[in-house]
Amino acid sequence: MKKIARLAALLFLIGCSTVPITGRKQLSFIPQGELMTLSDQGYKDVLSKATLSTDAASKQKVTDVGQKIATSAETFMKENGMEKDLANYKWEFNLIEDPKTVNAFCMPGGKIVVYTGILPVVQDENGLATVMSHEVAHAIANHGGERMSQELVVQAGGMGLAQLTKSKPALAQQILMQAYGTGTQYAILLPYSRSHESEADHIGLILMARAGYDPKTAVAFWERMSALGGAKPPELLSTHPADSRRVADIQKEIPEAERYYKG
Repeated sequence: MKKIARLAALLFLIGCSTVPITGRKQLSFIPQGELMTLSDQGYKDVLSKATLSTDAASKQKVTDVGQKIATSAETFMKENGMEKDLANYKWEFNLIEDPKTVNAFCMPGGKIVVYTGILPVVQDENGLATVMSHEVAHAIANHGGERMSQELVVQAGGMGLAQLTKSKPALAQQILMQAYGTGTQYAILLPYSRSHESEADHIGLILMARAGYDPKTAVAFWERMSALGGAKPPELLSTHPADSRRVADIQKEIPEAERYYKG
């Protein structure tokens, strides 16, 4: 148990890094080479099972807007002494034909997928810029690496708990491990996931403003997303912030983003 505690402390000391724009300190000790390898494998797997859109105009728009946002991110990082981190990014943008999936995602290293189902919600280039800036923000904030690091720490804690309770009856061990799993899910992993989404919204506003897109238009996009309706879990049980909280937070952050907007 002491060895595990020492290992956890060591990982914390060597695994702290800083998120661009927000300046938040994060726990991230997954080697970038390993993270990029896993990312590339996962990205290729997704594409191999998907049907890429044949709509040339939509594909080009996704690529053009995505590249503008990526350039905005790279410029910020160069201006703030983070140029060495850019070696880990190889931007790629793909549009998958799936009208039922209203979503987009980004793999570590800048591999971004947009599903055609989100295009009607996007409506225009500003809406697409909101989506792409949010995904690029996930990449430069290293949210994927941080998430993996958190999960490894939780696993280490589970191993420590198992070692600590090995002398107890089997039923007691099972109850304690289930309680640990549930507690870490709702008290650590899900809140961090929601914080990542909020942070990506914040960073995304700055990136889209620097790229020449009006950050105020992000509010309309997220309101349209909220209006899609459907059953949604309570915020406590969700990986994303509640729609109302998300929109309210974005509205508060717009004045900061507008300082970078030269429309």
